[in-house]
Amino acid sequence: MNDIKFIWNRTWTWIRNLFLFFVVSSILAVIAFKWVPVYRTPLMYIRYYQQYIDGKTPTIKHQWVDMDQINHNMPLAAMGGEDTHYLEHSGFEEKEILRARLEALEGGRERGASTISQQTAKNVFLWPGHSWIRKGLEAYFTVLIENIWGKKRIMEVYLNSIEMGDGIYGVQACANENFHKNASELTSKECALIAATLPNPLKYDSANPSKYMRKRRDRISKEMRFVEDPDWGVK
Repeated sequence: MNDIKFIWNRTWTWIRNLFLFFVVSSILAVIAFKWVPVYRTPLMYIRYYQQYIDGKTPTIKHQWVDMDQINHNMPLAAMGGEDTHYLEHSGFEEKEILRARLEALEGGRERGASTISQQTAKNVFLWPGHSWIRKGLEAYFTVLIENIWGKKRIMEVYLNSIEMGDGIYGVQACANENFHKNASELTSKECALIAATLPNPLKYDSANPSKYMRKRRDRISKEMRFVEDPDWGVK
């Protein structure tokens, strides 16, 4: 009996210490990334390995730029295409999540309802997937970055870390590779075209847009007119 009690106490202590370590280290990491540029993410390494397995030359094209080096239309395009209520919500769009769930239950196409904040939390701290554990961790990190980073920093990290093509991450690398210019020099339509690829950047190519992509670009351009410009000091 004493042995069982001893094992239980040791196990509980180990679980408690592991939990406390995770909480403290995750909060410290989020605090650090409030100021430190995010040069690499788990997804970059996962894609790098997948490229190797597929027989491709593994590559990670990424260059961090501050928000003031990104054309001011790019955040508007991201919001217009991915999260029109970004500036209003606290990290989650409950109505969109419920709508997507109901559509899936009714036999419709499974679609994501993640906000820009959720996507950023996933990109920086987690891995792709749909398990409840990963979704729970995504919600946890979303709450942290919303409260510690704020909207401007979340958008800055998002635009620097989001996948925008095969081996291409962030708006600066995308602007260089697909438009042969810097992120600050992108036009409004180019920003909308990049945003149009974000639902599936491995399928859609902003350098060679299809008819569908051009239609989606034009729709996002219209949405941009109704998105509040936060005036974050971008060009």
